[in-house]
Amino acid sequence: MADTAGTSKETRSRKSFLDTLEVDTRLLGMIGAFVVLCLVFNVFTDGRFLTPRNVFNLSIQTVSVALMATGMVFIIVTRHIDLSVGSLLATCSAVMAMTQTVVTPDWLGLGLNNPLTAPIALIVGLICGAAIGAFNGWLVGYLTIPAFIVTLGGLLVWRNVAWYLTNGQTIGPLDANFRLLGGINGTMGETGSWIVGVVALVAALLALVSARRSKKAHNFPVKPLWAEVVLGLLIAVVILGFVALLNAYQIPENRLERMFEARGETMPEGYSEGYGIPYSVLLLIFVAVVMTIVARKTRLGRYIFATGGNPDAAELSGVNTRLLTVKVFALMGFLCALAAAVASARLTFHSNDIGTLDELRVIAAAVIGGTALAGGIGTIYGAILGALIMQSLQSGMAMVGVDAPFQNIVVGAVLVLAVLIDILYRKRTGAK
Repeated sequence: MADTAGTSKETRSRKSFLDTLEVDTRLLGMIGAFVVLCLVFNVFTDGRFLTPRNVFNLSIQTVSVALMATGMVFIIVTRHIDLSVGSLLATCSAVMAMTQTVVTPDWLGLGLNNPLTAPIALIVGLICGAAIGAFNGWLVGYLTIPAFIVTLGGLLVWRNVAWYLTNGQTIGPLDANFRLLGGINGTMGETGSWIVGVVALVAALLALVSARRSKKAHNFPVKPLWAEVVLGLLIAVVILGFVALLNAYQIPENRLERMFEARGETMPEGYSEGYGIPYSVLLLIFVAVVMTIVARKTRLGRYIFATGGNPDAAELSGVNTRLLTVKVFALMGFLCALAAAVASARLTFHSNDIGTLDELRVIAAAVIGGTALAGGIGTIYGAILGALIMQSLQSGMAMVGVDAPFQNIVVGAVLVLAVLIDILYRKRTGAK
């Protein structure tokens, strides 16, 4: 009896300590799982998994799914689902590809690499994605057709709309400026990357200081100062370490020579330069920040989580849940178009199979990231970390030599396991 009381007291003390430090145990567990995953694959690939080249490739491969996963968080939080995101990505990619190769050169008289070509194609694609998403939301919100049915139909419809737009052909090459969004074709270089890294670090530290001051001003409990310092140091290590790793991936000598020749210069002997941060990764960071602000600091975000927590109570409180559904699906469509631009730019062309099975990867990323299928709970950073875990799992298995069918088996098993862990976590913590 005494032992039980002692154990219970120790557990309460541990929980109290974690509460004082405001430790998100679920996020901590995800980060731990990701670190273990990377270390295991690094061992099995003889150190090739954590090389600068593979980290660079892993980051640009994660972007398109992670972009859509941030929107899927809002969809699932409001107790809906979107199975059409992969097909919608294909349609938006086809629209942007045809805009670059047919509309701007033939209809508007602009050359393929005209400075206006890429912005026009991107704007047209974003409008198309948002419009289709809003249409899906209207069907769900105002006609009360279940989102599962609407988006399942969309999965079939938009995939084949993309096929008809391109007549089943691969469209390319895409505009050179448009391809800057793809990753290796558009990076900041070493100097620009260090500048961005330092700016990001300063912004993160200022955010920590501001949050602490705000809590003190409103008489809320704050973390111990040493915990804040440790957190700041960890943030600095992660940001600057990531930049250093990407800068360590060196641009091949022949490519550097072509770059100097294009500028009419001669490359100095022994000159070398790293790729640095890809523009697509910067885009993902920007979207993550904006979506986090929307979720935490805006009326729209409060309405989304209130509706997911209790739709009837939200409607009785004056929330227009039907219009909210349209907005959430329109945002999802917008992000699908953005992901389509990144995915097609990385490939440097539009292909008919682009975005195939992305709907499963996106949903899996959101769920693995802690978004509750019952609605009301989810985080943007969790979804991005979930997308990174998914991509790391697939890339690692490919490097080890695991067959594609078995890769899908493992990914499916991980998804089911993630949901099971989420259910057990909620039962243990009493969360709903």
